[in-house]
Amino acid sequence: MHVGLTGGVASGKSTVSAILADLGAVIIDADLLAREVVEPGTEGLAEIVAAFGPDVLTAEGTLDRPAMGAIVFADEARRRELEAIIHPKVGARSLEIMAGAGDDAIVVHDIPLLVETGQPGNFEAVLVVDVPEEVQVARMVDNRQMSEADARARIAAQATREQRLAAATHVIDNTGTLEELRARVEAVWRELTGA
Repeated sequence: MHVGLTGGVASGKSTVSAILADLGAVIIDADLLAREVVEPGTEGLAEIVAAFGPDVLTAEGTLDRPAMGAIVFADEARRRELEAIIHPKVGARSLEIMAGAGDDAIVVHDIPLLVETGQPGNFEAVLVVDVPEEVQVARMVDNRQMSEADARARIAAQATREQRLAAATHVIDNTGTLEELRARVEAVWRELTGA
């Protein structure tokens, strides 16, 4: 079974992904793969430098994520240009991981931009980790030391909460404690596995 997992920035999607992995899911993490496909020496990083210039590299030759973020979160056309480089490479790497999963595996595709990239129909179930926008902003300001303006810009660059919820087959509320979150994820897992 192929399951899509998404949620807005700072919704707790990574925590949900980790819980699902503990429960036995094969996780395909688009963010992790997006980092992998732009490591030094990769074709992805070379294409980014060709498109955006050498200022998006650190002194060590790795992608300068804050510099790249400042460019793409302020300019939708540039963001789409970056996505056109990264998304096909992430897709190819995902296919490799899927090929290694067993036939009975529940493969969870952890995709932050699942709704934005029109992928909900590709999955038998779509899990949406949900929190109100004010919770997202508070988490980014408190945990990631972002300014409120930067946090709101990141949220505005993604699908709306309503758009994500409309795509969901299962909503995982993450406004409570970690224990409450785990209990909700376990309940969804039982639904997915028929246990």
